[in-house]
Amino acid sequence: MSTLEIRSLRKKYGGLEILKGIDITLEKGGFLVLVGPSGCGKSTLLRMVAGLETVTSGEIDIGGRIVNQIEPADRDIAMVFQNYALYPHMTVYNNMAYGLRNRGMPKGEIDTRVQEAARILELTAMLERKPGQLSGGQRQRVAMGRAIVRQPKVFLFDEPLSNLDAKLRIAMRVEIRKLQRRLNTTSIYVTHDQLEAMTLADVLVVMNGGQVEQIGNPLQIYEKPATTFVASFIGAPPMNLISMQPDELKVRLGGGAPGEAVVLGIRPEDFVVSGEASGIAFDLAVEAVERVGAETFVYGTRQREADGVAANPGELPPGALIVRLPGSSAPALGEHIRVVAPRQKLHLFSADGQRRIEI
Repeated sequence: MSTLEIRSLRKKYGGLEILKGIDITLEKGGFLVLVGPSGCGKSTLLRMVAGLETVTSGEIDIGGRIVNQIEPADRDIAMVFQNYALYPHMTVYNNMAYGLRNRGMPKGEIDTRVQEAARILELTAMLERKPGQLSGGQRQRVAMGRAIVRQPKVFLFDEPLSNLDAKLRIAMRVEIRKLQRRLNTTSIYVTHDQLEAMTLADVLVVMNGGQVEQIGNPLQIYEKPATTFVASFIGAPPMNLISMQPDELKVRLGGGAPGEAVVLGIRPEDFVVSGEASGIAFDLAVEAVERVGAETFVYGTRQREADGVAANPGELPPGALIVRLPGSSAPALGEHIRVVAPRQKLHLFSADGQRRIEI
């Protein structure tokens, strides 16, 4: 039996449908990440699992028990919020122990759980401090400790790192993943940051407009996005998307080209700066160069009319390409370079962007 099953889940506010039939299965001990742009429904979905939002239709099954009508406190879940939600007048120890005391747990058991969580999170020396005496990362660890002492069936994380600076986010991301693997507790994590999503997830769910665009292993989603939305959302810089007509594609691909208008996708890192490589070639006028250390991003305009036509909504502007190069390689502004996308690195999608086409 899976630890969590979400079946045909819908959420409506009056005539506005926020979630449009969500189906997700997560096995025990798995780490599932919900990722998508603001307003896509990921936080609403998490709150429905937590019991903080009612279900319009569908079922939420935790450990073989339908929890739709069960109060949040009785669902055997623990939630880590974006704003930590710590009691400022309580010590770290009491913040972590508070929920257990409310449940009537014996004092000795409470102390054992709090001390163990503090040891795991390296908070032992801070148990008598109050939240105001802690850094942002330390406060986030206290919030995680409060969830750990519950020993729940499911951890729920609602964008827990969004208030931290970039360096601390990276460190805490690593700590959360190490902790989850150590505890082997089923976890659902909400974020709009695709890098967080890729590095944390066992199972990645990409959401858009209240629906699941794609679900699967992060690397599989990166290598074979199901739609142009997934292709452009997962990956930084985003995938280059170019609309092409059937005849144009046949000229450039030769055999195996589909007989329909398509959107051609090319990841910036898959270009080769060479006149010899086999694939689809573009002459590019360099308009901007970003050096970021180990790599360089080159922004340019395609110079041949046949290399692309007007882009669909959500694509790069007509004629624009992004190319990722090694840090030591950087053409000059205004220079013309030839880049080639090898055939095996190409992605094709239907003209509406809703279907992947294999070649």
